[in-house]
Amino acid sequence: MQLIRGLHNLDRFKADLAAGCVLTIGNFDGVHLGHQQVLNKVHQQAEKLGIPSVVMIFEPLPIEFFTPKKAPVRLMNLREKLQAFAETEVDYVLCVRFNQKFAGLTAEEFIQQVLLDGLNVKDLVIGDDFCFGKGRTGNFELLQKAGDKHGFTVDDMRTYEMDAERVSSTRIRAALAREEMQNPDLDEAKRLLGKDFRFDGRVIHGQKLGRTIGFRTLNLNPKRIQMPVQGVFAVEVDGIADRPWPGVANLGLRPTVDGVRPSIEVHLFNWDKDLYGKHVGVTLEKFIRPEMKFNGIDALKKQIAEDAQKAKDFFNI
Repeated sequence: MQLIRGLHNLDRFKADLAAGCVLTIGNFDGVHLGHQQVLNKVHQQAEKLGIPSVVMIFEPLPIEFFTPKKAPVRLMNLREKLQAFAETEVDYVLCVRFNQKFAGLTAEEFIQQVLLDGLNVKDLVIGDDFCFGKGRTGNFELLQKAGDKHGFTVDDMRTYEMDAERVSSTRIRAALAREEMQNPDLDEAKRLLGKDFRFDGRVIHGQKLGRTIGFRTLNLNPKRIQMPVQGVFAVEVDGIADRPWPGVANLGLRPTVDGVRPSIEVHLFNWDKDLYGKHVGVTLEKFIRPEMKFNGIDALKKQIAEDAQKAKDFFNI
């Protein structure tokens, strides 16, 4: 998978796209089973036609640009999404900077400048509810008419369902936030994602309080404003050894000048090496309890010991 950073870099790939491409467009938050079905169809069409497959995504997401306060929490940040695409058979990911200029393109300008001039689209795989262009005036019917005129086909990608309900990022968020984050359903999220819920983060310096009470922790910056889940979990951490490493993690909130940001601390079992600056992956294996406030260090230390033991019992350590 190759990343194309912005429409302005498409000229560098003109030769690769000379014969055209098969394209899909969307947010792809979570790259869940429904998304994977779309990506598989795009790959199959591209192989059939002998041309590259391309996924167009946006940064920030359109809803984050237009109404940031109403934007749902992300299941994946950009880095995590690109890693997920790299595990598929997609040839190119075009990440478009969603700004005022791009938002101002009319539907007709988007078709001409992006689909035709920029990508030389031969086949477009899209949902029949897809809207685009300034004022969301572009729709599936307009794309079909443009395809008839300019020589590309438009395929309607039917939604993927489980239990007679659409698999969606919204449904996964609901599973992770079940009962107001008091009891996240990791099994349901895994069923819809097709894999365990995980996230990445860089190890940063924290207050180092854990060292003083016998529970050294990794403090992680997950590169996102919010996390879709909170609480204490048994986790496995990858990227630090030749195998996933077990531990216990607290995902909570920390006050800042502008409000709050995610606070993520991971205690690794039988680990004593510094990892500052390293990117690690954290997989949530089992929910232990909701986040809590404590009356003093002794109460905190006691609860952490109980949490750690529950995680060790889960891992049979």
